[in-house]
Amino acid sequence: MRAALVRKGGQERTEVRADVTTRPLGPGDVKVRIKASGVCHSDLSAMAGVLPNKKPFVLGHEGAGEVVEVGEQVPGLNTGDHVIVCWVPPCGRCADCLSGEGNLCTELFAKTALTANFVADGAPLYGMCGTGTWAEEVVLPWQCAVPVAKDVPFDVAALIGCGVTTGVGAALNTARVEPGSTVAVIGCGGVGIAAIQGARIAGAADIVAIDPSEPKRELVARFGATRAVAPEDARAAREELTGQRGFDYVFECVGRGGLVRQAYDLTRRGGAVVVVGAGARDDQVSFSMAELFYDSKRILPTWYGGADVRVEYGRLVRLWRAGRLDLESMITARLPVERVDEALDQMRAGEGIRSIIEF
Repeated sequence: MRAALVRKGGQERTEVRADVTTRPLGPGDVKVRIKASGVCHSDLSAMAGVLPNKKPFVLGHEGAGEVVEVGEQVPGLNTGDHVIVCWVPPCGRCADCLSGEGNLCTELFAKTALTANFVADGAPLYGMCGTGTWAEEVVLPWQCAVPVAKDVPFDVAALIGCGVTTGVGAALNTARVEPGSTVAVIGCGGVGIAAIQGARIAGAADIVAIDPSEPKRELVARFGATRAVAPEDARAAREELTGQRGFDYVFECVGRGGLVRQAYDLTRRGGAVVVVGAGARDDQVSFSMAELFYDSKRILPTWYGGADVRVEYGRLVRLWRAGRLDLESMITARLPVERVDEALDQMRAGEGIRSIIEF
């Protein structure tokens, strides 16, 4: 089968092969035929080595597809079911899961990340974040396959698998944006656009999108942004809209220490800095003890949008059905896996919002 993989950190082009096979199906596994997979900035970060992953590995972690084979000990899933691939599967038994914070569960993630989901040339081939959705098929623990109604298009379902859950959840679950509040979002890729939509759904009055890409700034209004500015104009927008007080909530959706610092400076005293982007381990951000004490700003990191997928995927589907969450418009390119490098180049150039790989 076809799959796009990388062999070492820093590799800028993928290797698309047609002779990759999946690992054998275990009793607690399902085999999923991938129909659509998003191209996320985290894929670039994994290629660059910013996000660690066992190598070599098949890229992709934001996918949806159809169950084609089920292990003998799998509960509640059947051949033909449509599913969203979850790269942070809740085990359902640990303290995090039992307290309603299934997104923090690492019991299964620690195992899937070390499991070779594929084979190439007779050697083990891992999957990004323990999945690997830039492949025609993948074998996963059943907890990684979350059922979704069959009338939900695969491309829409794929977006929910990572970027939308992360961004919308950051606004609704982590920040708990209040109606009438002021919001700024730094970075308007897929996750940033989802955060903008989450803030709109929550009832924010002013939503400022901050991005260096002019084409992106021209797109954000349809998703709920009330203004779009370049990074160098963010402070002026803050002064104009908030009377120099600062925004109630600022979301950093890129994953860079310097931008977290910018988010902090744009936030009002007592406001919330929401760290959404996945950054490098050696990328530091500094605050003085005096300003932390005096400003009383909340710094809120969010892992997978603070969402337990066992309930969150369904909520996002309901918002989409109601017309309150626009997912189709987030898709700005559709490509076969053989052209995935084009999607990566578009992302590097700051073009588009979300590309979808279709199988």
